[in-house]
Amino acid sequence: MPTILVIEDDSAIRRGVTDALRFSGYTVLEAAEGSAGMEQAQKATFDLMLLDLVLPNYSGFEILRALREHRPGTPVIILSARGEEADRVKGLKLGADDYVVKPFSVRELLARVEAVLRRSPERPRAVQQITFPQGIADIERMELRYIDGTRAELSDREAGLIEYLAAHRGRAISRDELLRRVWRIEPQHTETRTIDMHIAHLRAKLRDTDASFLLTVRGKGYMLVQ
Repeated sequence: MPTILVIEDDSAIRRGVTDALRFSGYTVLEAAEGSAGMEQAQKATFDLMLLDLVLPNYSGFEILRALREHRPGTPVIILSARGEEADRVKGLKLGADDYVVKPFSVRELLARVEAVLRRSPERPRAVQQITFPQGIADIERMELRYIDGTRAELSDREAGLIEYLAAHRGRAISRDELLRRVWRIEPQHTETRTIDMHIAHLRAKLRDTDASFLLTVRGKGYMLVQ
């Protein structure tokens, strides 16, 4: 069974979480404050981290940032009483895989743990993620994770589109170039309206209702803002 590192300074919550995980068959490591958590995050062997944000000595954000620098592919679920949008956004931008707001049920937590661990074997060490105003686009998982906690799947074409546009931020990409580089076909074989339709679907999923993130550059094509 996977090993899970729990970093939580509230002893009652930590005990409840670790007991539930052990009862479910997981191996559990634990840390009660930021210094011990930081050390284990960088040195211990584990498959998933459950991380509180408010800790003595080091904050959860600092531990998450350090983990992403040293072990970018290790999944992390944030456990926090902080349910504000700014904290969710910051956690997602730093690379958290999920965000559970206290108080939470043991059943919900275990379901989140199982879901993240199911995805992690296929996850490479460095996950390509693109930040957009409403959340994170995870290319490897082909999904969007919104700041309100919901998710949406990306199709192959949608993932290819946003990945290519993100790799060329600040430059308008023509429809012909997108057909060649993403569709891998010559423009004369497909109408460019195909691109426009996929862009419209991608904008809807990005919740970019005013086209302020995925821009239409008149006469040139499409571009992601810097």
